[in-house]
Amino acid sequence: MVTYRELLKAQAERLEKAGCDNAFFDCSELLGLAMGKDCRSGTFESALDEQAESSVSAAFEELCGRRENGEPLQYLLGEWEFYGIPIKVGKGVLIPRQDTETLVELAVKKYKKLDNLVIADLCSGSGCIALALEKYLRCSEVYAVEKSEEAAGYLRENVKMNGSAVKLVMGDVLGSSCVEIIPECDLIVCNPPYLTGEDMERLQKEVTHEPEEALFGGEDGLDFYRTVTRIWKNRLKTGGMLIYEIGMGQEDDVMQIMVQHGFENVRCKPDPCGIMRCVMGTKK
Repeated sequence: MVTYRELLKAQAERLEKAGCDNAFFDCSELLGLAMGKDCRSGTFESALDEQAESSVSAAFEELCGRRENGEPLQYLLGEWEFYGIPIKVGKGVLIPRQDTETLVELAVKKYKKLDNLVIADLCSGSGCIALALEKYLRCSEVYAVEKSEEAAGYLRENVKMNGSAVKLVMGDVLGSSCVEIIPECDLIVCNPPYLTGEDMERLQKEVTHEPEEALFGGEDGLDFYRTVTRIWKNRLKTGGMLIYEIGMGQEDDVMQIMVQHGFENVRCKPDPCGIMRCVMGTKK
């Protein structure tokens, strides 16, 4: 007889040797998945009977092997939490990250006292930002704009799972035809692809499993900021705000782009690690 904890310990050591930074956490999550329940609290002491040991061990080992080969934990689990909301994820959609919660926090702080907000989330992916803003703000309409059919499949699932009224708009945020579908907004948010050509050559192994079109923002990483700012500014009401997530070191370039297009009060805000993570500005 082996215990759950013995299974966990053996696979965690395996992932540590493979260079996994959070091996014990990842294995706890994957063991819970293999067992069909949440086992993150360290409750692995009971022994497995022979039948359970065989099925759980095989499933757990297979999952850990995929993790060892770089498959993201979030994809293996099929669901991840973002700003207190469950979000379904998998191959073909960008994984929600804690960095992006900075954008949501800024928007909620700015608009929490207002009613009947109209919001557009560009490059929406899984819909995590749109869903969070809908949940924590008083909105009349929230639009999630996405061009990838694969990503949109997850977005639809997330809208349904969370009982949301977010409206999916299929289209390319870099095209003018998509802009015409959206009404004037109080707030437009966007977490665009912003990695540079150099960044793409140095991706961590697990990031290579995520869709390239959700990562690559042109050779200098700024393609989306230039075009989105230019063609979407007229979809903001006077006094409306545009908020971007940005990559490390992009704040000066993105602020300059927004200033050049007439935005006022353009500034940047850091994430909890002190890295400048968002740039925002107000339409005149």
